[in-house]
Amino acid sequence: MNSTWIDALARLQQRGEPCVLVTLIEERGSTPRNAGAKMLVGGERAWDSIGGGHLEYKALEIAREMLASGAQAPRLERFTLGASLGQCCGGTAVLLFEPFGRPLAQIALFGAGHVGRALAPLLAALPCQVRWIDAREEEFPAEIPSGVAKVVNDEPVEEVERMPPGSHFIVMTHDHRLDLELSEAILRRGDFAYFGLIGSRSKRARFEHRLRERGIAGLERMRCPIGLAEVQGKLPMEIAIAVAGEVIASYGADLQERNAQTLLSETAIDASTA
Repeated sequence: MNSTWIDALARLQQRGEPCVLVTLIEERGSTPRNAGAKMLVGGERAWDSIGGGHLEYKALEIAREMLASGAQAPRLERFTLGASLGQCCGGTAVLLFEPFGRPLAQIALFGAGHVGRALAPLLAALPCQVRWIDAREEEFPAEIPSGVAKVVNDEPVEEVERMPPGSHFIVMTHDHRLDLELSEAILRRGDFAYFGLIGSRSKRARFEHRLRERGIAGLERMRCPIGLAEVQGKLPMEIAIAVAGEVIASYGADLQERNAQTLLSETAIDASTA
């Protein structure tokens, strides 16, 4: 039984498999399909069609390049249908390529204490990929949430460099000295999307003083106290909800920026075809 792109997208998202949805958003002149036609491209196959021929071949090629590179931002491409594409339609087509299934945030969560144990399941329910790190294996719960990788390392600071650029770092360990070492390593990298450190304003002041002595810059990017100020409370779950909200705000702002860039690209294409 053939699946539609909607059915296939639901299955792929349930399994966490990346895919690219290709949509014909504009057609001028003679084109093989009307605007709104869609094709879903996964790692091994595609579902539905935007009209076949060399246009579809090029769309498959671009979508698979995006999958291979891990692209997360939408992409617009304009094609003139003619001899160059081996099609006799003679019109123009604008295709929108939308990646799905990749996490919006790569997160390193340091600390398996009370707040870490409350926070990990919340992050697991979001479109995030989480590495939960602690030197003390006995602190982790018996069941680790799906989508969370437990990392036991006697030297947790080593895990900072193992995260990709643009990652989110959350530091809430049992040891202030370790928190300071992690803070220094994260700030020295500088290519993070978010860095939150659990603690009070007095802890922040102490850390800022010590980090400045070590020549560390970018201290204004360190979120401490951590979490949305609007979410009050000192219980582990209350703190976890405040932190999760701040993470959502962080990757949400990044998603809005990518969507704005796509809108600018659409406007440029409209101007070029006017």
